Amino acid sequence: MLDQYGDRFIFEDLELGPFRDDEVRVALVGTGACHTDAVARAGDYPVPTPIVLGHEGAGVVEAVGADVTEVRVGDHVVLSFVACGACSTCRAGRPALCQFAFERNFLAARADGTSTLHRMDGTAVHGLFFGQSSFSTRVIAPASSVVVIDHEFDLRLAGPLGCGFQTGAGAVLNSLQPESGSSIAIFGTGAVGLCAVMAAKIAGCTTIIAVDRHAARLDLAREVGATATVRAGETDPVEAIRSITRGGTEYALDTTGNPMVVRQAVDALRVAGVCGLIGAARLGTEVSLDLTHMLFGRVFRGIIEGDSIPRQFIPELINHHRAGRFPIEKLVQFFDFENLEEAMAASERGEAVKPVLLF
Repeated sequence: MLDQYGDRFIFEDLELGPFRDDEVRVALVGTGACHTDAVARAGDYPVPTPIVLGHEGAGVVEAVGADVTEVRVGDHVVLSFVACGACSTCRAGRPALCQFAFERNFLAARADGTSTLHRMDGTAVHGLFFGQSSFSTRVIAPASSVVVIDHEFDLRLAGPLGCGFQTGAGAVLNSLQPESGSSIAIFGTGAVGLCAVMAAKIAGCTTIIAVDRHAARLDLAREVGATATVRAGETDPVEAIRSITRGGTEYALDTTGNPMVVRQAVDALRVAGVCGLIGAARLGTEVSLDLTHMLFGRVFRGIIEGDSIPRQFIPELINHHRAGRFPIEKLVQFFDFENLEEAMAASERGEAVKPVLLF
């Protein structure tokens, strides 16, 4: 639990309240630790406190509400983001762009403001971060955000499919949809960026350029599908990409949220190229673009959760994994839950690509 922005996490026994007719209770097996958790912890996103963070949980369903029909006790599930299901974008089949996405996911409460968690003295703790608050052994989650998966899939690997893994892969396969034989540059080779590299290979891109400062991560990028790498800090990424692609790449993806890197990703595009932004930054962060450069048909767009419909896309990713096309096990490093601080620090230092906490 986080009491105040910037604090260390506190391990404390909390009371998990009764679930409602449209909710389920899940005993977690594991949960990913994501950069968004670090951003929220720092206060860069104004989440309420005290709060239990974590939003990449996977586990086994213990109980279901009276109105729940698509999830059963004993199901293996991945927990994903929350969408209202009723706004214009939800009705159009784009739940990741729900008009109330921020309120439903970052305010860590039900739509009526109530929470699922309380301290033993009755004080409320915000317990629905992304509809789950998975830095916890058990959670209550809305059934609509729960994805049932194959019992044969390793639940220890499954949690990040609900956010980071589907974000990187979905940004390519759902959002950019690059044509077979096209070129793409991916800036940042953390877990999200590496999943984007894998997805670009699945999509049939023949030029897949990974950009990062960490040599080890660039080596891993080549292992999972990159055809070329650029070591930022040692060479100009824009010049390198223009040289590799003879003028610029057709697609680019920023996973860093760093304004300087975002500008590089856009500048690396050829005429009519498309750049997607999935890197999280502090609210109010701005970036400048060359308007003449943009005038020639270039597109810069934001992407949330890989534009995915989790109940469709997560099983697709599992099928790709089963076929050897989405080797997420290469990205994961396991930590015991009590070593949460160590896992977060290893991620921030770049030593762990995707920390997964095991209960």
